[in-house]
Amino acid sequence: MAETIGVISLGCAKNLVDTEHMLAALDDAGYRVTGEIENTLAVVINTCGFLSSARAEALENIAEVAALKSEGKVQKIIVCGCLAERDRETLFEQAPEIDALVGCGSYHEIAEVLKKTLEGNRVTAFGELTAEPLEASRLLTTPQYFSYLKIAEGCNNRCSYCVIPSLRGEYRSRVLEDVVAEAEGLAQSGTRELIVIAQDTSRYGTDLYGKRALPELLGKLCQIEDLKWIRVHYLYPDEIDDALIDVIASEEKIVKYLDIPIQHVSDRILTAMNRRGDHQYLDELFTKLRARIPGLVLRTSLIAGLPGETDEEFEELCDFLSRHKLERVGVFPYFREPGTVAAELPDQVPEDIKEHRCELIMNLQDRIMEAFHQSRIGTEVEVLCEGYDRYAEAFFGRSAADSPEIDGKVFFTAKEKCSIGAFVNVKITEDLDGDLFGERI
Repeated sequence: MAETIGVISLGCAKNLVDTEHMLAALDDAGYRVTGEIENTLAVVINTCGFLSSARAEALENIAEVAALKSEGKVQKIIVCGCLAERDRETLFEQAPEIDALVGCGSYHEIAEVLKKTLEGNRVTAFGELTAEPLEASRLLTTPQYFSYLKIAEGCNNRCSYCVIPSLRGEYRSRVLEDVVAEAEGLAQSGTRELIVIAQDTSRYGTDLYGKRALPELLGKLCQIEDLKWIRVHYLYPDEIDDALIDVIASEEKIVKYLDIPIQHVSDRILTAMNRRGDHQYLDELFTKLRARIPGLVLRTSLIAGLPGETDEEFEELCDFLSRHKLERVGVFPYFREPGTVAAELPDQVPEDIKEHRCELIMNLQDRIMEAFHQSRIGTEVEVLCEGYDRYAEAFFGRSAADSPEIDGKVFFTAKEKCSIGAFVNVKITEDLDGDLFGERI
C-alpha cells in the first residue's frame, strides 16, 4: 500500500485552515497527502462539532471510512477537531474503528500521532487549547486564486447557545506583522481574493494591543499589490466602529460585502442569547452601513426558536429583515446543545414550530434575493472566473456580492476563452433562480 494519507475536511473555512496546517505538517514529515481516501495508509478526518447536523455529518464520514478499513483499503483512522474535542470521552465507543483522537489544541502534533498509530497504538492528543501555535505553514486546498486568512483563534463572546469557546478556547489574535507576511506570501503564490476570517474578526487585536486593530490590518493588506479583492467575514456587530467603516468604505480592494451574524433582533431574545447590543443598535448600525458604504451587500445568520421566543418576537425579526432587505441570510432552528446555558432555559420551542419559522424566513428571504437579483439585470459587474460549465455552455464565476461555497454564481457567455482566476466584466441579462446569467463585455 502506498504511503499516502487521505484527508477529509468538514465544517467551516476556519476548520479548513486548520486542515491545511495539518497537511503541511504531514507533508514535511514525508507523507504524500491526498483528497482520495481509498488505498491509503491512514485517513485524517477534521470534524466540526458545532451543530447536531455537523456532528451527524462527521459520524457519517467516519462510518464510511470505517467500512473501507474493514475492507483493507484504509489502515488507520485519525479523527481531529471539534467533534474529537467535544466527544473525547465517548467517540471511541461510538466508532471503535478510530485509531486516534486529536483535539483542537493538538493539531500541530498530527505527524507524531500518525507515527504512533502506525506503530500499533491507540492515541489521544488533547493539548491546552490556548497552547496551539497560531503560526504554522499551510498546504493550500483552495483554488490558487483565492485563500482564507485566519487572523485569530478562539472566542470570548460566550453566547448562551454556543459551545465554541469550550472547543476553541479564549480569543487569541495573531501578531499583525505575521498576518501581513502570510498574506504577502499568498499573493505571491497567486492569491487574488483574500478572505479574512476568525470566530470574530472585529475583535482582532484587542487582546494583543488593547484596541481594535482590524482597520489597521485591513489597511496594510490593501497595500499588497497583487491582491485584487479582500473580503471580511464574521464581524460581531457591536465591535464595528467608525474607523472600520471608514476603511471598508474607502479602500477599493475591500469588497463591499460584510458577513455580520446578528442571530436575532428582539431585545429579550438577544439578552437570553447573551448577545451584546439591542434592536435599536442593530437598526442604526445597518442603516449607517448602507449610508456610508454604497453598494453594500450584507450577509447574516439567524437562529429561530430560542427557548421562549414568542410569535411577536419572531415577527419582529421578520419585520427587521423586510425593512433592511439583507441580501444574504442563513437561518438555523435552535438546537438544544448540551452544556450550554440556553439548554437549561424554560419554554423550549417545539421542533415543528422552529422548522416552520425557518421556512417562513427563507420564503421572505427568497423574495428579497429575487428583488436584489432583478435590480442587477442590465448592470455591469466584475466577475472572478472560476470555470466552464459544459451543461450550461457558459463560463461561471463570482461577483464581489458572492462569497465562495455559500452564495450563488454568475454564468456568462464569452466570445473567447476565459482563464480561470481572471477578472472579467459581465453584463447581467437574466436571473437564474439564485444565480445570474450574462455576457462578457
